[in-house]
Amino acid sequence: MKNIFFIGINGIGMSGLAKIMLKLGYNVYGSDLKKNNLSEEMMEMGIKIYYSHNEKNIEGMDTIIVSTAIGKNNPEYAKAIKEKLTILKRGELLAKLLNDKLGIAIAGTHGKTTTSSMLATVALEKDPTIVVGGIVSEINSNSKYGNGEYFIAEADESDNSFLYMNPKYSVITNIEEDHLEKHGSLENIKKSFYKFAIQTDKEVIICSDSLNTKEIIDKIDNAEKVKQYSLNNKKADIYAENIKIKENKTYFDVFISGELIGEFVLSIPGKHNIYNSLPVIYIAIKMGIKIETIKEKIKSFSGAKRRYDILLDNKEYKIIDDYAHHPTEIIATLEGAKSIEKEYITAIFQPHRFSRIKFLLDKFQGSFENADKLILLPVYSAGEEDNFGISLNELAEKINHKNSKIILKENDLQEELIKGENKKVDIFMGAGSISLIAHRFAKKVEGKKSNDNIKKL
Repeated sequence: MKNIFFIGINGIGMSGLAKIMLKLGYNVYGSDLKKNNLSEEMMEMGIKIYYSHNEKNIEGMDTIIVSTAIGKNNPEYAKAIKEKLTILKRGELLAKLLNDKLGIAIAGTHGKTTTSSMLATVALEKDPTIVVGGIVSEINSNSKYGNGEYFIAEADESDNSFLYMNPKYSVITNIEEDHLEKHGSLENIKKSFYKFAIQTDKEVIICSDSLNTKEIIDKIDNAEKVKQYSLNNKKADIYAENIKIKENKTYFDVFISGELIGEFVLSIPGKHNIYNSLPVIYIAIKMGIKIETIKEKIKSFSGAKRRYDILLDNKEYKIIDDYAHHPTEIIATLEGAKSIEKEYITAIFQPHRFSRIKFLLDKFQGSFENADKLILLPVYSAGEEDNFGISLNELAEKINHKNSKIILKENDLQEELIKGENKKVDIFMGAGSISLIAHRFAKKVEGKKSNDNIKKL
């Protein structure tokens, strides 16, 4: 393996691996349909990127990396198959790299990006290799090649690619229904997480505060391998209590094996972030990091990009960009917002994938109750065909918010949000193009001209 080509290189997972492979001394190339911040960073590093998919692009390549988003009708993929080149899935390559080091893999339906980013931040003194599904503020990137023994990675259950991994330590934050278009059922998802857990070599740290994770814990024969963390069970290996919110910060005491480790402080809101911090604290202690250092890093952690990411905060507006797109994530984000924000909260939600809306429709009911107002935008398809028969009106009816509105055009959205004189908190939520919409609105209210043309949503 010498010349490596990434099809769809601008993806958050693909770009992280491309940068690592370049650091390891390989010749790295790739293709995608348009530029973004990640592609500009990679080109500055010396990675050659083509902005079209053409079979000529892979001439001279010996290894092709693909994600599950790339179909075999892609001309580069089809050519690689015809030429019998080595083809690896993104998850296979990530696992190969992680398995060769002291791997720490963070998995779960929700929270894995924040948890892996927090651990990466706390563990920087150990010079780990890092590959996560978001931008870690402290390294201003989604990946880092390190000379240390540790490899910290976000493990993706959406396509079962985490089953290629054999980590030394792993985390399971939670297990819920999602990506049912691939898994088919919650039972299949639980089976995959069980396999992931038993493939972990030393310890698997699991949140035990749900029935789905308890099922996994109960099935694992080697009880010493499992470490449970909780906010409800004082007998758990790691738990937190005495939770207080003061001046927009969350204070809590952490106990490990029944012993008080100390009081920790989070600067990012929400009970879900206390959950995210507990396995980080436990693993960091295992890594030999001093308690005071862990406390300092946890307190200074500002979150991964697109996780309650504050784009603007002035006398008139607080504009927040958040990745929440699953009902559970939406509930957690808005509960956290309600706990610290004093102003009127508007949630601007861009539903993600027709299949997710179809399979999780009932779970959306009441998910926005902590927002004073809800604005629904058109569905971001993520390449799916609209074959599921779910309309925005039906979604709005199921959500059943007392003050909701459907808006189809971005100009109309901006006009709606600008109304009124009192300060407002606008939380843009979703996994599609909603982040660009949020950034454009932030630029507009700052009085700056955007380089992006306002288009139909």
